Amino acid sequence: MNSEVIELRERVRTSDLVRQFRGTFGRETIERMVDESFAQLMERARIYTHVPLLTTRFARERLQALAQAEGLVPKAQPEILFVCVHNAGRSQMAALLTTHLSSGRVHVRSAGSAPSEQIEEAVVEVMSELGLDLTDAFPKPLTDEVVRAADVVITMGCGDACPLYPGKRYLDWEVPDPAGQPLDTVRGIRDDIQARVLDLLEELGIRHDTPR
Repeated sequence: MNSEVIELRERVRTSDLVRQFRGTFGRETIERMVDESFAQLMERARIYTHVPLLTTRFARERLQALAQAEGLVPKAQPEILFVCVHNAGRSQMAALLTTHLSSGRVHVRSAGSAPSEQIEEAVVEVMSELGLDLTDAFPKPLTDEVVRAADVVITMGCGDACPLYPGKRYLDWEVPDPAGQPLDTVRGIRDDIQARVLDLLEELGIRHDTPR
């Protein structure tokens, strides 16, 4: 590990995670999760500036999922996981639309089987047209604990990359990849996903808001 990587790893705020998960996980588990998350994000990063911050966010999400999967904390809401290949388009739109339309009545995660470095610009733009902000979102690798924590796992074009666990509900949505597509096409994909999200919320009996 070269000096730049060591310096970046030292900037990860592990102490914040230790305080947050005190009584749930020991420092050793938290450090291991941080190390794994840092390594996964560094694999695809071209610019390293934000890697420490994103590592903290990614490790926090994974630790929360692990605590749920292990039954160490109760689930306050149903958990839905959206998975696509790059976690840069379809799954990000689906996650944000679900959070928005359900007014936070479900907890949503998203991941990619082969995540990109950043969210597609066209996806950010068409979501902003609905007043929905993806600028702080970032592609995340698919990890075991987020699948284990989910009640419903929805895949979009990632084949059999998602591990199967008994008791989970798995759905596959045939939605085109927005990568490299013109804005009008991406808008159509967004609207298709929104309609599918509304149907899913109806099916799960979750009250939802009217789309804009």
